[in-house]
Parts: sequence; C-alpha cells; structure tokens
Amino acid sequence: MLLRVESVDVFYGVIQALHGITLEVDKGEIVTLIGANGAGKTTTLWTISGLLRPTRGHILFDGRDITHLPPHERVALGIAQVPEGRRVFPNLTVMENLQLGAYLRKDREGIRRDLDWVFRIFPRLAERKDQLAGTLSGGEQQMLAIGRALLAAPKLLLMDEPSLGLSPVLVQEIFRVIRTIRERGVTILLVEQNAHMALRVADRGYVLETGRIVLQGKAKELLANEAVRKAYLGE
Repeated sequence: MLLRVESVDVFYGVIQALHGITLEVDKGEIVTLIGANGAGKTTTLWTISGLLRPTRGHILFDGRDITHLPPHERVALGIAQVPEGRRVFPNLTVMENLQLGAYLRKDREGIRRDLDWVFRIFPRLAERKDQLAGTLSGGEQQMLAIGRALLAAPKLLLMDEPSLGLSPVLVQEIFRVIRTIRERGVTILLVEQNAHMALRVADRGYVLETGRIVLQGKAKELLANEAVRKAYLGE
C-alpha cells in the first residue's frame, strides 16, 4: 500500500470539513474521489499534500507517518499535486514553470529524461517552451500544470479537477494522458467532477458526501450503482 488516510478529521475554523475519512491507495492504482461541490474532495487532497493539518487521524505514505510533515518534505518523499485551476506562474515561461517542478531534485539526467517525456506526451508544451505561461490557452495551462507536477518525479500524483473548463476534445486528451502516466508507474489519486470519465479511468473509487465517505468500491461497481448513476452520472 502506498497511501493510507486513517480516521482523519479536518476543520476550517469551527466548521468541520472532514469527518473520519479513511481511504487507501495501492501502488500503481488510479483511485478517484467523487462527490458534489463542497463534499470535501479538495480538502482531502490538501490534507494529503500537507496544505491542511488534520485535528485527528493519521496519514501514512510508503510506510511512513507523514501526518505532521510540511508540504515540501512530502514533495521530496514523492507526493505531487496538480491543483484545481492550474495555478501556473503566468509571468514565467513554460520551461521555467516546468523547471520549478523539479526544484528539489539533484539528478540532472533524470530531470532531462522526465522533461523529454513531458514534451512527448504534451507536444504543444515543447512548441511553446519559451512562451509566457499566462498567454497559453486553458487546455495548454492544464497540460503545463500536469507537466510541472511530473517533473517532481512523484510516486503519487494528486490531481484536482484536471478536466474543469476544458472542451470535450481536450477532456478526452487529458484522460488519455492520465492512463499514460499510470503506465509509467505513477500512482494517481483523482478528484474529478466528471464522475463518468473518472470512474471509467479509475480502478477504485470513493464517494464523499458532506465530508464523509458514504460509498466505496471498484470503479465498475460504482458505475453500475443506481444511486451513483442518479446522483453523479445524470442518469
């Protein structure tokens, strides 16, 4: 097992956002979190990456308790996040954004290989490597956000709404890339409003409602679940 979140509570001030969340992600899996806006999906990712601290519970990564580690130490251990809304650095070039993803790494040859790989899966980034990130389209910025996270050489990639605001063609492209990333051996925890696409690409899923996990199972089982179909798949 690569990641285990155990009985985690998280508060925003006096408001409790997560109630006893427990989930697991095995090496090589794609696991998705689905639920309505405000269900606690992003809060769960932020807690795993260290941007939020739980008031109760533990987070174990690769056999180590990381509950109290700061975010940069979690990155060094192999956790990288693709944030909702891309959050690229608009006044830096594409190449500079990508290089920032590798800021903790010392293996220059490995960085070069990973950069070549990112340019293979996102040829448009190679074409625009000297262009300011703020001048890219929304789809290109999403590619850049994913590429920047991959330059950290993660064992676990946290992806928060990667298809948000993209055209149907680009959504298909992003999910193709998600499969490619997994084939390279990167484990993925995916938060995605497009529940149908998420469950089609994932191995397993968890359904969150108001900060609680109310359902979990294999992705195929969740796709066939009548309650899930009505609530999240529009069927």
